[in-house]
Amino acid sequence: MSDEATAILELAERLAREAGQIQRENYEGDFEIKTKSAVIDLVTDVDRACERLIVDGIRAQRPGDAILSEEGGGSDTPDADWRWVIDPLDGTTNYAHGYPRFCVSIGVEHRGIATLGVVYDPLLDELFSALRGRGAALNGRPLRVSAEARLDHAMLSTGFAYDVHSSDDDNLDHFAAFAKTAQAIRRDGSAALNLCYVAAGRFDGFWELKLDPWDVAAGCLIVEEAGGRTSDFSGRGPCTSGRETIASNALLHDAMVEMLQR
Repeated sequence: MSDEATAILELAERLAREAGQIQRENYEGDFEIKTKSAVIDLVTDVDRACERLIVDGIRAQRPGDAILSEEGGGSDTPDADWRWVIDPLDGTTNYAHGYPRFCVSIGVEHRGIATLGVVYDPLLDELFSALRGRGAALNGRPLRVSAEARLDHAMLSTGFAYDVHSSDDDNLDHFAAFAKTAQAIRRDGSAALNLCYVAAGRFDGFWELKLDPWDVAAGCLIVEEAGGRTSDFSGRGPCTSGRETIASNALLHDAMVEMLQR
């Protein structure tokens, strides 16, 4: 599998860069914006163009692979050995408002196991990548999580689900608890980038509720391969579904689990 996984990683990196070019070329331009599940759940024609490019590129090179993509453009066949999990534009609300925090996220599973991940920030030209058992990298440079062991010295990140206006399970209680405990919290609207920033040591930890598989498929593996830890809110890991996600430098993980269990 090793040679095949390396070839798939190279394909994922190329497709992420090509989709990122679409995002860069259309950034702060005129594009169509629509809503999906809620008024704050947006999709643009740039999302769809990026998804089409990635899906077409996979089908041209690997027609037997399964594809799960946020906008529904793939075919998630159940018997395929390889499964691509794609967020063609993570941070669509940011993108629609001209806020420069968005990316392409591509994770690939082999027989149900997260095997490689790529996240590309087109504005900073930062390509985060990981291959299971081979570590994580940023533009080819090895990544390592931070060494911060104290929650009161930690910089954390989080986000809020699209049903935050209507659901009581809204993460605001957790946000308040961490705000009173951690050194700082950032909320910038891209879970995939937040996870990569944990891997890079820029954040010490991340938590969020009600994400989807395409939000975490690449980023969680990148964290783990950079020496971090991922789990659900009870500490069971690694994260897969995104419904409850904690990612940390590992040193802070138990403290974050304890906080979220209160």
